[in-house]
Amino acid sequence: MRIIRWLDEHIEEVLLVIFSSIMIFIIALQVFMRYVIGDSLAWSEELARFSFIWLVYIGISYGIKKQRHIKVDVMLVLFKERGKIILNMISNVIFLAFAVVVVYYGNEIATRILELGQRSPGLGVPMGFVYLATPVGMGLTIIRLIQQLIQQGRALAGKGDFSVELEHDKALEDQDDLIESSEQEDPKVDR
Repeated sequence: MRIIRWLDEHIEEVLLVIFSSIMIFIIALQVFMRYVIGDSLAWSEELARFSFIWLVYIGISYGIKKQRHIKVDVMLVLFKERGKIILNMISNVIFLAFAVVVVYYGNEIATRILELGQRSPGLGVPMGFVYLATPVGMGLTIIRLIQQLIQQGRALAGKGDFSVELEHDKALEDQDDLIESSEQEDPKVDR
């Protein structure tokens, strides 16, 4: 149970760190090889691109988990807390339907490409693994959306807590956190 809880809390972060690290290392290695050694690697750009593709799809799930995905919250300003939750639930249901369609067709395409045996030219990796980023990332997104819908439903029933923050409020909180941390570092600075 502890492993499942840990995975629930950290799976996206771990995957994002892994793919970011691969990208940074490979790009730095390629720059070193090209400008210092004078020879470039044939496969580095491909691996960095594949890591970026996986990074994007895992990042969608992470954005949902942290409620930091791109959204227009103009309508949310008009509602009280309950109305914000209901509007957010409607948005999540629409996104959930979209994610299910993407997983279905993404899996179909990835499976077909794996069956055809297509490989990348530089690394020789089966291209189906690259295409699996779509159904895997959106599958994680579906899990996060369902978790949020459950939390929102419990909040509407009065059995849980869920708050829908406006992007403007989050930005102000982030700015306040930055100001507080800079004041703690150097309390003599007048603002």
